[in-house]
Amino acid sequence: MSSHPEATKKLLVSDLLKMKADKKKISMITAYSYPQGLIVDEAGIDIILVGDSLGMVELGYSDTVPVTMDEILNHIKPVVRAVNRAHIVGDLPFMSYNISVEQAVANAGILYKDGGCDSVKFEGGEDFVPVAAAIHRAGIPVFGHIGLTPQTAAMMGGFKVQGKSIDAAKQVLDDALALEDAGAFALILEAIPQQLAQIITEKVKIPTVGIGGGIHCDGQVLVLHDLLGLFKRFTPKFVKVYTDLYTTQLDAVKEFISDIQGETFPAAEHSFNMKKEMVEELKKAIES
Repeated sequence: MSSHPEATKKLLVSDLLKMKADKKKISMITAYSYPQGLIVDEAGIDIILVGDSLGMVELGYSDTVPVTMDEILNHIKPVVRAVNRAHIVGDLPFMSYNISVEQAVANAGILYKDGGCDSVKFEGGEDFVPVAAAIHRAGIPVFGHIGLTPQTAAMMGGFKVQGKSIDAAKQVLDDALALEDAGAFALILEAIPQQLAQIITEKVKIPTVGIGGGIHCDGQVLVLHDLLGLFKRFTPKFVKVYTDLYTTQLDAVKEFISDIQGETFPAAEHSFNMKKEMVEELKKAIES
């Protein structure tokens, strides 16, 4: 059973806006498959992001840049089939919205219409206001993402905290206000000082969801694989690892191998049997 009292009521944009107004914290996590979607939805998560982080944690890429529209779409669909309550956000991958407003609206439409997600997310601030406005006008809810934007981290000097100087902090705030004005209904604030995140959260009427943005955001998001200890390549400072499923799974597979080699699996309870007389009859039939 879900831990949430309204487990079967689908969360809409209006519900998430009300959560901010009511000062009710928002929980958000990534999911990329049917079983992952089932688990996090049953747990009572508010928002699921089918994010381009799948490139690293599911597809083995070194970063998010190579992820394609087809890959995102193929991971959105099973999550949508699994989920009853959580609001599902589909992530627009790098170069799926960067060329033109028309391209951005078309690809947002694919994730929203063909994928079945409830909103779409893309990275970028003031420069992408025309994209946000156009997708919003098309009738697709827009989730913004500012601060550290992993798709273009190379332009920022790598995966570093953003908004640390006065000018840089003002720019992140301007990005937030501009996206809100363009129609975004929520914002991810990634890797910025918590004091800046607090100012932004107080200035905007839409929910802010932090990932490395500190406690004052309206909600928090983590990558599922980081939370579960499944991704061992690196662990960002802002991640809390709640368990170590990598080692749990590793040990289970090692035990399976050992059982096979020691002939303790399959045991009697894992095997099927014929009646003794049928075995004898079969042997005779083979011998004849």
